[in-house]
Amino acid sequence: MITERQKNILKYIVEEYVKTVKPISSNEICKVLNCSSATIRNEMVILEDMGYLEKNHFASGRQPSEQGYKYYVDNIMAPKDITGEDMLKLQTIFHNQSLVLTDAIQKSLELVAEITNYTSVVLGKSSNENKLKKVEVISLDNDKILTMLITDKGYVEYKNLYLPDTDIEEVVKTVNLINKMIAGTPINEISEKLEFDVKPIIAKYVKQHEVLYNAFYDAFTSFTNKASDVHFAGKTNFLKQPEFNNIEKVKEMLNKFDDIATIGEMKEENNGINIYIGKDSELSEDVSVIKTKYNINGEEGTIAIIGPKRMEYERVVNLLNYIKENINELNDK
Repeated sequence: MITERQKNILKYIVEEYVKTVKPISSNEICKVLNCSSATIRNEMVILEDMGYLEKNHFASGRQPSEQGYKYYVDNIMAPKDITGEDMLKLQTIFHNQSLVLTDAIQKSLELVAEITNYTSVVLGKSSNENKLKKVEVISLDNDKILTMLITDKGYVEYKNLYLPDTDIEEVVKTVNLINKMIAGTPINEISEKLEFDVKPIIAKYVKQHEVLYNAFYDAFTSFTNKASDVHFAGKTNFLKQPEFNNIEKVKEMLNKFDDIATIGEMKEENNGINIYIGKDSELSEDVSVIKTKYNINGEEGTIAIIGPKRMEYERVVNLLNYIKENINELNDK
């Protein structure tokens, strides 16, 4: 069982580490909690044994572990009012009569990305609400094919495919096969169906199957991302975080954003603000995700902030709460 003093020590270490990105020494905490250095060191060892702190190999101090951040968020972090400065900036957006609500949501998340240096994302209607109705193709000049991907909701995506030395009859065969096998499939399931259902069959009927399969697979992947109605802000803000000074880590995160729809599908513990730390984020053990759902005229969406585990949790929760309250107010008018 964690004691009150241990809670205060963990609170101090989390909040200072978030600000400084430097391991916290016992001497620093002594001055704040008015305890001897030996007492603080002993308590820090106990917190480390409990899994809430971890030692930095390059310094003598301690920093929060993933478990420590979780305990802080669940048991220590106190809800606070949004700061006046942050509120004023968001009010300017939500009080702008010329903006429709969806634009106000996007602009408010762009602002959050700017003032926090985290990445924000708005996920509108899920792509599984769109089903493929049919694919149509028109032959153009210079080995180009205009492809039209049409959903049952009337959404149309145009894609130019460059297919040198490809017989148009082979293209038509491929399209007929795709229409026959995957028409009626939710957009977000198409890539899987192409890979496991269409790919094994196409080789039997289409001579130039490899080139054509790859071209249509890429077209559908692009279509899925657009149909999901995803809007990012501050995508490269990870470059500003010390934890992501390794360019490979940044590349890995940016690649994960291609499958960002998983954020909307994360299990929710309540109907308010949900926090996913480290491994729970399903993106990377180095990040945290704070998200909430919103509703516009019966259509549900998700807004989320993605940042390092060393995130200003209180501030982001306050910002998202304020944004959600404004969405609800405008939605009720």
